[in-house]
Amino acid sequence: MALHLNLLHEEISEQRQRQRDPLKLGMIALGSIAALLALFYLWKAYQTLEVKNRLASAQRDWAKVEPQVTAAQKRSVELTKMIGTTRVLDNMVDGRFFWASFLQNLSRCVAPNAQLTGMDASVADDGKTVSLSLEGIAAGREPRGAAEELRQLLNEQLGQSYSQVKVEFKTLEDLDTIVNIAGANMAMARYVLGVTFSTASPEAPKVAEPPPARTPKK
Repeated sequence: MALHLNLLHEEISEQRQRQRDPLKLGMIALGSIAALLALFYLWKAYQTLEVKNRLASAQRDWAKVEPQVTAAQKRSVELTKMIGTTRVLDNMVDGRFFWASFLQNLSRCVAPNAQLTGMDASVADDGKTVSLSLEGIAAGREPRGAAEELRQLLNEQLGQSYSQVKVEFKTLEDLDTIVNIAGANMAMARYVLGVTFSTASPEAPKVAEPPPARTPKK
């Protein structure tokens, strides 16, 4: 059996020992970590620069569009105010009281022997309640009866178009004056009618529901 002598045994042992030195291994690991951290920092710095470039580009675009946006917002506020004013005017027009239709109904009620001599009217602030004072004279064999017929006819005609109609005499007095109508002398009476009504649509009467049918017991 051949015998081999290793004269470099000590040097080889020292080299292996140096390679296994913990401090050296720690330094290598620390250097690797530092390199990774440097790469990570560089990557984040690149992303930050990219975000800043995008932000600068967006700010430049906004600086170009901002005057138009501001003008559009002001215009929108003006149009909103105009729309609100228009709606108020439309509601006032739609909710106003038309005197022409009322006077037409009134003309149908006035007979030749019960004429009107004056009218004082007003509309409440809500635009729905109307108050009138009608002054006139009636002639006939029974002038008070002619005035009463006018009151009833006026109450009936207004009740067809308005709600909460109320027609009553404020004054009704006989006059000493005699008037000749169709060759006949007739007495006269002076009357003042107070009229109030609402332009709101009258509510339809509620129809009572029939009671439920009972189930016959077995």
